[in-house]
Amino acid sequence: MSHQVRVRFAPSPTGPLHIGGVRTALFNYLFAKQHGGVFYLRVEDTDQNRFVPGAEAYIMEALEWLGIPPDETVGKNEKFGPYRQSERKALYREYADRLIASGDAYYAFDTADSLDALRKSAEEQGGAFIYNHASRSALDNSLNIPGDDLRKRLESGEEYVIRFKTPENQTLELHDIIRGDIKFDTNLLDDKVLFKSDGMPTYHLANIVDDHLMETSHVIRGEEWLPSLPLHVMLYRAFGWQAPQFAHLPLILKPVGNGKLSKRDGDKLGFPVFPLDWKSPDGTSPGYREAGYLPEAVINFLALLGWNDGTEKEIFTLDELIAAFDLSRVHKAGAKFDPVKNRTFNHQHLIRKSDKELADAFIPILQSKGIAAERPSVEKVVSLIKERAYFVGDLWDLGSYFFMAPHAYDEKASKNWKPETGELMLRVREKLSEMADFSTLAVEQELKSWMEAEGIGMGKVMQPLRLSLVGALQGPHLFDIAEMIGKAESLRRIDSAIGHFTHTA
Repeated sequence: MSHQVRVRFAPSPTGPLHIGGVRTALFNYLFAKQHGGVFYLRVEDTDQNRFVPGAEAYIMEALEWLGIPPDETVGKNEKFGPYRQSERKALYREYADRLIASGDAYYAFDTADSLDALRKSAEEQGGAFIYNHASRSALDNSLNIPGDDLRKRLESGEEYVIRFKTPENQTLELHDIIRGDIKFDTNLLDDKVLFKSDGMPTYHLANIVDDHLMETSHVIRGEEWLPSLPLHVMLYRAFGWQAPQFAHLPLILKPVGNGKLSKRDGDKLGFPVFPLDWKSPDGTSPGYREAGYLPEAVINFLALLGWNDGTEKEIFTLDELIAAFDLSRVHKAGAKFDPVKNRTFNHQHLIRKSDKELADAFIPILQSKGIAAERPSVEKVVSLIKERAYFVGDLWDLGSYFFMAPHAYDEKASKNWKPETGELMLRVREKLSEMADFSTLAVEQELKSWMEAEGIGMGKVMQPLRLSLVGALQGPHLFDIAEMIGKAESLRRIDSAIGHFTHTA
């Protein structure tokens, strides 16, 4: 086994990648990159009944979009390939046979019906049936079948599964990087199926064999796998292999109420639980990409679900996360998902982008509305309005008036247009029309000194002027807007407003 850090994300292609799965992939990625190691992706598709076409491609696309692609996976640097479990099928049988030979596993011929009957009868007596050390000696398995009979039954093609023979009366003392030392009593564990009657391995066997053969140094996975930890460690020991180090991540919890975050929470509260849109016969489930989130923001808020660097810092780039990440600082307790705060993360990452980058994203929105604007002016507009934007899509709502005159006036703001305002605005118009220099500073100084000299209150002019240029009492510095749209357009908009309010008075 190499001493290099090698970690994996091993999803099943049974549907879209849940945000909890993305968080697992991210923590593996950060850990690998911090230690100069390898992050690989293995597709665990042994459960053919739950296989969903398109799911594997979706997982790959999601990790690419988020900027955390695997170093090795299907079709990429297949150093320990194949990376799809269904294509490794022949391997697993050999390892199941090895456990039979060493006495760590056995053939079980019990039918589903006979096991159901045992479960029912145990329930009726207020107990529970467990296939383990206490019951296996009375059941239909190779531990109780003489050699010749066993050979005949195997040769006749009778269906069987292969079960792990859990050792009796042992206390397993295991270590988890996040949870510390944990003890398990082997007498409380059942004899799990390792190999199914359909010739496919179960998750437990395939996972251990692949992690060993692919030289996985650390297994970082969700806490739902904690109950499987004793079996997995016992399998490593049965094979005589060194087990990787384990770390079980805390659950991601609902924003409201108790329990694990689900798609239903997203549907109810109106936020995505998937990285990208997922289209299925039932409709489309929304994704963070299509909802307008930046991949950096999604990575940032996921990293802080169950981890922090010990400071108050909340906004991280991917490189900063790689430098700061430490598995021992991951919490044991579940982390509440906060869709409202996630918007703030997006806002923070958006305002850190350069005006050029934001203009690149904004120009297609303008084009879709039939507006052909020059790049320098789009960059200038973006610089004036981005502080208020949470998403690139907000830029239009925040700055549409830079590109087209208002066609309506905000009703509430219109109350600022008094009977004498029209007369006052005509005088403002006259002042502006005389100006040769229409820069922010020149217009501001000219109007302010005129108002002072005439004894006109600021609000009497500034609010109606903003209403004329914008259509509402919003937007950046008023004279920046005037300079951006230019003198002729500013005068045109003042005329329109005077005409509108005179007509509606």
